[in-house]
Amino acid sequence: MTMLKHVLLINPTITSRRSARFPLAVLNLSAALAGRYASSIIDGNIDRDFVTTALRTLAGGHVDAVGLSVMGGPQLRSAILVSKAIRARFPGVPIIWGGHFPSICAEPALNEPYVDYAIRGQGEETLVALLDVLFGVSSERLDNIAGLSWRSQERVVHNPGRAFSTAGLGRSLPYDRLTNPRAYLGRTFLGNRTTGFQAALGCRFRCTFCGVASMFRGKTALPPAERLEHELRHLQRHFGADSVQFFDHNFFDREEDTVPLLEVLSRLQLPWWCFARADALLNLSESSWALVRKSRLRMAYIGAESPSDWLLHDVRKGTRTDQTLEAVEICRRNDVIPELSFMLAPPQDPEGETERTFDFIRQVKRLHPKTEIMLYIYAPLPPAPGKPNPQVQKAVSALSDTDGKPLVFPTTADGWAQQKWLSYWCHTDAPWLTPALRERIRDFTTVLGCRFPTITDVRSPSWGKAALQALASWRYRFERYGRPWELNASRKFIRLWDPRVSGL
Repeated sequence: MTMLKHVLLINPTITSRRSARFPLAVLNLSAALAGRYASSIIDGNIDRDFVTTALRTLAGGHVDAVGLSVMGGPQLRSAILVSKAIRARFPGVPIIWGGHFPSICAEPALNEPYVDYAIRGQGEETLVALLDVLFGVSSERLDNIAGLSWRSQERVVHNPGRAFSTAGLGRSLPYDRLTNPRAYLGRTFLGNRTTGFQAALGCRFRCTFCGVASMFRGKTALPPAERLEHELRHLQRHFGADSVQFFDHNFFDREEDTVPLLEVLSRLQLPWWCFARADALLNLSESSWALVRKSRLRMAYIGAESPSDWLLHDVRKGTRTDQTLEAVEICRRNDVIPELSFMLAPPQDPEGETERTFDFIRQVKRLHPKTEIMLYIYAPLPPAPGKPNPQVQKAVSALSDTDGKPLVFPTTADGWAQQKWLSYWCHTDAPWLTPALRERIRDFTTVLGCRFPTITDVRSPSWGKAALQALASWRYRFERYGRPWELNASRKFIRLWDPRVSGL
């Protein structure tokens, strides 16, 4: 019997073990490889010495290729660390990167000697096709593999993109390939055993600042209701899941497609969290909202982005400010907490837009005080390889630093791993911010976070949150955000949870 070639799939460290959820990207890849190639998984979120584990696995002599799922930001550094270690010890083993970072920055990834191939967009079918060529199963050429970027001598080649595929919606994930699947269900404000899950794929909108838009280019698909119910009941029975955090890029799409999923969730009645759009929520009928209430939706993450309709139009958001306010109100009436994200400091008017956003947040808090607020810096990423996107190209071509010099993105993965570019990718800083504006944003965020501690924080003591609320109340009431020294001092002893960093 011929042994199948073996692929080691690695999810580099991106969060703490306590915050780890199922590594869905590598689980999906493992499911796609089943029957054609053997695979094993190493998750750096659980295995804190995952580089050593990877080297030990390769030293066993049964690994024929390594695949990594790589996000930009902090995961990039751990991906680089393990890739360099593998290349140094096992130079003949192909190293393949896929995921968000190489989908947008395939060329910078391939400009490094520790990456051999970069897969853009959905990676399952591309990975299988690439392995077939590498291992002589197929006579196809590398330049015929859609979705692949690779090196031809000294030149980086970007093959045409791969068509959107719904094949993954029909597969069950091989949770048994994880060392301890139960380790991925953690305590959150939703429940004691919250599971991560992705039902739908993609998003049909093309916001210029969004990495999902570059990955899926306006395509989306929701799963069959039967598959959703089967998978969630499996997670309930086998791992004790009592709540769900959906990682769908846009759970609420067209009402007629969403209703069957809401019917499933209303039968299961597992408290849940998801992404949503303001306009999609407003388009739901009363009967659908009845299902939402019965299903126990606790929180919906809504990209509000800006209080200025002109900016929402420029970034192709497709929603308006009045819809954000209406969505907050309808969430209030249906006992759903809206979690609004905002992009601060766009380069067209960073100071003015930031102050308008602060005022808008206060308006939202008056309307629905329980509304959660997530603040980020506007930081559009470079255009992804493949079919040109004029709107994204226009957005990034106008960027400059505080001296007015054009913004030049890094040309290597190591360059993107520098702290200033990690901060940019994570939307926590941008080169056009002045020191005064950085301080203004930091101070407002501190006062707001202390005055309204997030409900997702189930770890900080209630007395500590109450103390910070009392300390911050006068500053928030009178809009005195500057230099909140007493809050900064208190937070050294009372640590608040920041969902922007660690999720739920």
